[in-house]
Amino acid sequence: MSYELNARLAARPSPLPTDHGIDPVTADIIRGALETVCFEAATHLGRAASSPIINQSNERNAVIVDAHGRLAMGSIGTPHLTFVSQLTVRYGLMLQQDYDWGPGDVFLGNDPDHGGGHLPDYNVYAPVYDAEGRLVLIQALQAHQGDTGGKDPGGFTLDATDIFTEGLAIPCLKLVHRGEKRRDVINLIERNNRFATFSGDLAAMIGAVQKATERLSALIADWGTDTIWAAINHSIHTSERQMREQVSRWPDGSYSAEVFIDHDTVGTPDVRVNVTCTIDGDQLTVDLTGTDDRKNLVGVWNTFGNTRSYIMTQLAAAIDPGIVKNEGLFNAVNIVVPEGCIAHPPPNKPAALGSFHPACEITEAVCLALSSVVPERSAPQLYKIGMPNAIIGFRDGQMWMDQGVDCRSMDVSAVPGIDGWGSCPASLGNLLLSQAEDFESRYPVLNISRELTIDTGGPGRWRGMPGSLNVKQVLEPTMAMAWMVSARHPLRGMRGGHDASPYSNRFELGSENERLIELRAQAQLPAGAITAYQHGGGAGFEPPHLREPEAVKEDVLDELVSIAAARDIYKVVLTGSLDDYSLAVDRDATALLRGERVAA
Repeated sequence: MSYELNARLAARPSPLPTDHGIDPVTADIIRGALETVCFEAATHLGRAASSPIINQSNERNAVIVDAHGRLAMGSIGTPHLTFVSQLTVRYGLMLQQDYDWGPGDVFLGNDPDHGGGHLPDYNVYAPVYDAEGRLVLIQALQAHQGDTGGKDPGGFTLDATDIFTEGLAIPCLKLVHRGEKRRDVINLIERNNRFATFSGDLAAMIGAVQKATERLSALIADWGTDTIWAAINHSIHTSERQMREQVSRWPDGSYSAEVFIDHDTVGTPDVRVNVTCTIDGDQLTVDLTGTDDRKNLVGVWNTFGNTRSYIMTQLAAAIDPGIVKNEGLFNAVNIVVPEGCIAHPPPNKPAALGSFHPACEITEAVCLALSSVVPERSAPQLYKIGMPNAIIGFRDGQMWMDQGVDCRSMDVSAVPGIDGWGSCPASLGNLLLSQAEDFESRYPVLNISRELTIDTGGPGRWRGMPGSLNVKQVLEPTMAMAWMVSARHPLRGMRGGHDASPYSNRFELGSENERLIELRAQAQLPAGAITAYQHGGGAGFEPPHLREPEAVKEDVLDELVSIAAARDIYKVVLTGSLDDYSLAVDRDATALLRGERVAA
């Protein structure tokens, strides 16, 4: 049934039924109004929620879905959430009569087998009707919740073999009926969550969606349903046309790439993701045939909805950023995901860790495949982190969790003309890194250091951003969890650029129990224990010996590249001293080392 349902959820919906004409200016005004409503909903949630995952990291996103289940508008948040929210809503739309949809209702869904991503991503949504009782729009708000009520805190169970181990799966559940909260249902959801702050976070999601539906109702009253529908039809059609125009300018052909995950959570090595991007005129096909389908794999199952989303996240980065991100992009791309592979799993497979891997490998493979087609926009939209060091403890019977989402630098790759910069990959969108000082005030954890690590940015003509070494100390006995990947298969360089540096992780640093986490860990840490997490850097673009020697010198002065790497990898000979900033490029020796002709 899951495969059949996925096919129905992914089927192309028809345009909204209106013959109402609309001019492009009016359509854009309405589109801007919808985007503003999304912005306000996400901002309301960010200010009202108490979890730092939401109110600091901004791991939330608002979208508007039309009455046929099409993505009409999305704004604010992580890009992959933008492209997965509509499938959860579509499942509810299919069963409107069963769930007794009506004005003032609010629903919740998170089930990976019913259009969702993974269980922590709660999707709260509400239908909006016009004065005649016609369903016009659905406002959705998706946010990552700190717990899901499963076997392990946070919903990340390293040895889970089914979805039920990870937590409470909700296909569609009505939280509010005709404006009245269903207290029994909300109490049930709250009871199945370990976080003391969850009730406030859920209330914030409900309130934000209700506020947005008020805005949308006013918009419909001002413009009329047919005008709103005509504007959405116009916007989706325009995005599809513009996307196809972009693709038509790319050279025809098939472009393939394969990327590997080091191992699944029980150590099965080299889990494979294969992507072939085929361009035929204005038609782009992304085919994941050849992706790993071994049935014994554990912890590396990405949901069908997430797979579509991560593919689209990378494609959206490869096109003109002015193209509106809506259902038109999906209409312009044929996505093929074989049933039974890790990107389209059988029913009831665990999905929590799949949102890290293979989700990131899917985007990485799409980026690698298209790097020879559209190199100037080939920025990998991914994070190669296996999972953060989740540090968990209890106070007064309530759980707290440091999910490792505070300040760090990782995975920021270069593109032609621009070195990797910033602390986060572009895939995180407006996702921010929580303040270390705030975490120290909330939890018994000290951030000892957050330092960029020299020589961890992938060398290239354009250099990847270095990764960071994050050292923390726990002040109370706690439990820590980690799944380590991207050590043997770090972020891949493109067009001759070098790969990024690998990830590594040590528990109880400096003690007799110090150990390297090579696969996974779920360990009790004593008070005073120190963990050291080395985040990988970004990858390089084009061969490093093509980098301007003066740029290499500046990298050495900034302590991003060592003098040894400048000579051995970039083939740049430096004279002088780093201590007194007297470094200079020996151009003749550099030219000789690079095998270039020395000018007479």
